[in-house]
Parts: sequence; structure tokens; C-alpha cells
Amino acid sequence: MMSVLTISNLTIKHREETLVQNIRLSINEGDWLALVGESGSGKSVTASSIGGLLPRELIISSGSIHLGDVNLSNLKEKEWRTYRGKAISYIFQDYQGAFTPFMTIGAQFDEMLKTHSNDPKQQRKVRALESLKMVNLPEERVYKSYPFQLSGGQLQRASIAMAMMLKPKLLIADEPTTALDSITAAHVLQLIANLQKQTNCAVLFITHDLRHVRKFANKMAVMLKGEIVESGKKSVVLQHPQHAYTKALIAAVPSLRQTKERLVTI
Repeated sequence: MMSVLTISNLTIKHREETLVQNIRLSINEGDWLALVGESGSGKSVTASSIGGLLPRELIISSGSIHLGDVNLSNLKEKEWRTYRGKAISYIFQDYQGAFTPFMTIGAQFDEMLKTHSNDPKQQRKVRALESLKMVNLPEERVYKSYPFQLSGGQLQRASIAMAMMLKPKLLIADEPTTALDSITAAHVLQLIANLQKQTNCAVLFITHDLRHVRKFANKMAVMLKGEIVESGKKSVVLQHPQHAYTKALIAAVPSLRQTKERLVTI
């Protein structure tokens, strides 16, 4: 199976402070890798580095990030336009921030297609409508709508449609359901899973919710204080955790059956 993403010994610093240290990750075609850990452990910083989205004050001090055979660490900003949005797509937890408020959804889909394809305008609209329909949205209405005219769940589904429209090799979902209710969140993740099966893309899924990890991921990695302390197949890590922090994370998940026991303190 072909490797889509390979991160080797990645270290990211802010001045003298090390935020992420010696990260090693590998994701193959069709993999859904869940990256879990407490807030501030370095998950989003790692995800941002993959697409060249780190703030200027953060620097990659060592290591490399490869998308297939391409070393992303060496790309210049102009070269990023070839990969970001097409080969690598993001879904963020801030679905409102994913869209410009004064442009219609259709105009923003069209802008993305103009950047990454040579399709004529009518064909671009057809592709955009097809993408919106695939995520169960009323495509014509949403295409003509401004972001404020859609609900949170609709906006997040529209952001998924945009992220998957160009069939990326790697989809990075950074806590995409945090701001959604549980029912909408389940629908959103199922949509991502369905689209992944159609395209066989690799998914890097950042989450705090081990329920979602159990249902959707086939691999997982656990981060603590900027380092990956445990990784492997989901079933192995969840059923036979080796690191004390992983054991505490699993034990801290509330159980509906054991209501009298105190939750584990991490």
C-alpha cells in the first residue's frame, strides 16, 4: 500500500521553546489515523505544519514531511499553491471561518476550481453542485447562499464538500465536530467516511473523542507535551495500551454502565 504522508523526526519551535519534538507518523492510502491527546499537546501545530500553515513565529527546526515523494518542508509559497487545497485539504473546527462572509458559497467554490483546474465556468458550476449534493445539501440553494444564511451543520458539510471536491490525497480534519451537536457531528463524520471510501484518500483526524476514534479510525497516535508517546493499530492501542497516559485517557472516558465510579484524573 502506497504511503501518502510520512513525517520523520519533526521538531517545531517558537524561539527557544520546543512545541513539537521528534514526531514520526506514516499514513497510507485509505488509512484513517486519529491523533489524540489533551489540548496544547501539539496536535494542531503538527497538522498545520503539514500544509505549510504554521504562523511565521513557529519554525521547523529539524525533520521532514513528505507527501508521497515530495518533500513539503522545502516548498516555497508559490509551490504550495499546487498542493494546498488539491493534494492536501483541511476541514477545521471553525466552520464559519472556512468561508468569506461577503461571498456566496458558489463564488468560493468557483474560486477554488479556477485556481486548480482549467474547466470553463459552466463546468465549474456543475462540479460544485455535484459536490454539494454529495454531502446531502440542497445544492442550488446553498450555491447561491451567503455563509450567514446557512446553519452550522450546513456550513460544515459545505466545507467538507469543498475539501473533497478535488479528490485530495490527504484530508486533515482538525476537530471538525467540536462546535456541532452530537447528532450533526455523527452525520458529518459519516459523510467524511463515505467520501473517503469513494476516493481512497488518507485521513488525519484530530479529536478528543475516543468514541469517534473507535468508530472511524483504523490507526491512532497519542500525543503528550509535544511528543507521540504511543501509536499503532486502533484495536491494539485501545485494547492493550502501553503508555500510562494512554491508559489514563481510555480510563477517563465516562461509562453509562458504571455511574458510581469516580472518573480517572489525568
